[in-house]
Amino acid sequence: MPFPFSFSAAVCLLIPGVFLDSCEGIIGGNEVPPHTRRYMALIKGLEMCAGALIKENWVLTAAHCVLKGTSQVILGAHSTSHKEKYDQIFSIKKAISYPCYDPQTLEGDLQLLQLDGKATLTKAVGILHLPKTGEDVKPHTKCHVAGWGSTTKDSCRISNALREVNVTVIDRKTCNDAEHYDFKPVIGNSMICAGGRKGEDDSCEGDSGSPLICDNIFRGVTSFGKCGNPQKPGIYILLSKKHLNWIKKTIAGAI
Repeated sequence: MPFPFSFSAAVCLLIPGVFLDSCEGIIGGNEVPPHTRRYMALIKGLEMCAGALIKENWVLTAAHCVLKGTSQVILGAHSTSHKEKYDQIFSIKKAISYPCYDPQTLEGDLQLLQLDGKATLTKAVGILHLPKTGEDVKPHTKCHVAGWGSTTKDSCRISNALREVNVTVIDRKTCNDAEHYDFKPVIGNSMICAGGRKGEDDSCEGDSGSPLICDNIFRGVTSFGKCGNPQKPGIYILLSKKHLNWIKKTIAGAI
């Protein structure tokens, strides 16, 4: 079973049968200017995750992000260590995982969070529009992903500021070969495999649920991988036609 990109705010999660080698976060990359990624949502639950605001009262994140009764979604955040001027804080009214989500293979690792109120769109808070089509992302496409994961290897501490890294899409055949995932798990057509320069640029624990942006289009959601390891590049859930249809129907049905 692959280890998802998530961790407890206090300690590293140790799941039976899963060995966590390190608690890395966004490896490489740079801190983004405050509030330039207005769609980013900081999710504080049992684990620290991220997500994207796709409607005034809906956030899309990863299904493996474990929530609890006091979970909060913070919009307009740049820092994780203190409340900021533009923060908008919400509790979660409803959490809905993709019905075909498989926690073993992480197929369909998507989750919709309905907020307990509507966000006010400001210079720090904005909506990330879903793609119009669920087309695949071609190998060698340049993408970027942001998050609050730790920048220090072998550290479980999250980053104090939002950071972003550039990654390039890798062919699934390569991603599944013996030098990479070796079909453990299978990187299928509903997933995007992407990594940085020789593995030193990557998204990692604490970045789960972060949106993958390719050519200025929202294409995927951060799911799993082995941080900074070129043999285990980041895996993202593709916003395919079936996933987009589920998102739209779920949001429409909840109104």
